[in-house]
Amino acid sequence: MMSLFDNYIGFATTVFMGLLAIVNPISAIPVFMELTSNMDKKAKRNIATKSVLIAFSIILVFSVAGKLIFHVFGITLAALRVTGGILVFVIGYEMLRGKNEKMQGEKLGDQPVKADQGISVAITPLAMPLLAGPGAITTAMSYSAAKDITHLTIVIALYAIICYITYLLFIAGERIVKVIGNNVMMVITKMMGLILAVIGVQMLALGLQELFNF
Repeated sequence: MMSLFDNYIGFATTVFMGLLAIVNPISAIPVFMELTSNMDKKAKRNIATKSVLIAFSIILVFSVAGKLIFHVFGITLAALRVTGGILVFVIGYEMLRGKNEKMQGEKLGDQPVKADQGISVAITPLAMPLLAGPGAITTAMSYSAAKDITHLTIVIALYAIICYITYLLFIAGERIVKVIGNNVMMVITKMMGLILAVIGVQMLALGLQELFNF
């Protein structure tokens, strides 16, 4: 019984760290602040709520329907892990290089978003791809597709916690930036990128092992 509990704890820790590194709520704060710069506090809170709810719904659907998707398209978990491992590694590597910040700056720099565009902003880019992008979807599906209902519940619950944390960080975004500064935020993003790259390699190795039975 204790061994089973330990397995669940280890699984939950791995899933939480993987999803947290991929979502990286702290690095999303500047994007949220830029997109909602012309909005009042009520509108910002509304956007933050919608973005995390939409992101959670996306992950919920892919986590629950993972087995069905595998069956319909003839996808194996091993193939998903190999693909997901490569994808997650690339995302982590780009975070280490700072490519994400540059791309976000190029996309957002000359396109101020007004309050009446809120629902569009909540869906893209906040919910997807920042909070529920390909990396998060692949990771959630990989961890939940071949597991029992307990593992599935753990994945969904942990992502819900991450969404709530993200919501709180969005609301407190301005204060956080003032306290820790841009340089510290950059360091945190780099650390998350390193963790993400390692998780990607681990997923890739496990997928290759299952594919070639060694």
